[in-house]
Amino acid sequence: MDIEELRTFVEVADAGGVSPAARRLGVSKSMVSRRLARLEEGLGIQLLARTTHGAALTEAGVAFREHAARVCAEIDAAREVILPSGDLRGRLRIAAPLSFGSNSFAALLADMARRHPRLQIHTSYSDRFVDLIAEGYDCAIRVGYLPESSLLARRVGTFNGKLVASPDYIQAHGAPETPEDILAHEALMQGTEAWHFVDGDKSITIRPQGRFKADNGIALAEAAKAGLGIAYLPDGLTDEAVRSGALVPLMTRFPPPPAGVYVIRPPGQNPARKIRVLTELLSQWCEHTPHSAKAATV
Repeated sequence: MDIEELRTFVEVADAGGVSPAARRLGVSKSMVSRRLARLEEGLGIQLLARTTHGAALTEAGVAFREHAARVCAEIDAAREVILPSGDLRGRLRIAAPLSFGSNSFAALLADMARRHPRLQIHTSYSDRFVDLIAEGYDCAIRVGYLPESSLLARRVGTFNGKLVASPDYIQAHGAPETPEDILAHEALMQGTEAWHFVDGDKSITIRPQGRFKADNGIALAEAAKAGLGIAYLPDGLTDEAVRSGALVPLMTRFPPPPAGVYVIRPPGQNPARKIRVLTELLSQWCEHTPHSAKAATV
């Protein structure tokens, strides 16, 4: 029995099958199967029941999974203690937003990989809400207003945003002057999210309606430029269109509150040093990014 066999078993247990675990680990399915076979042979007990839909934990597997996960975490922590200062190794799986993450955060993550040549960084860019625990991510970079959850969040900065629409839309439908006016307009949205605005020291929440939805901020900006409605977007996605006149800022008397930039991780005792390093790099990046401002830790 070795640590890679234990780590592989935990990944298969959490992912629900050999194929998704192999993708998470970055190895072949045959390698995963061999590691599982060696582990079960060494223990003399079946941990997983293979099915047509994947793999299910046996009763013994359920009990052993918790112990295996703790051992893996302890080994990782021990490795961090003995590594030379600043040296990172292993794998870091990150979920990041697609809309501006691939432009804004990609360079930062590439620089982190350059500084730490023994560290494997696997990043998935998507604007959908990723389940970190179920999908096996070490952490996520998220921008916006966080819902209540059991995940641990560290706020490293803020992003400013604005309400925008095209000149054609404004000519055809007028421009809202108060947050309540938005209810009479077509909103361009990701789903059923609420929009938040500031009126002095008062916060106003509106739940707009609209027929055009997309899970990507770039797509919503394009829809706004096409005159389909009003969008509520970070400045980084709209500033160029505003400068060119393709989009017009709306309702500037009631600005949206700054959205947070967060590093999110599953519950646990202490974050791994690679997550702490990523958090510090993001904090420094937020200090020097025009659309972002330094924020307090939460």
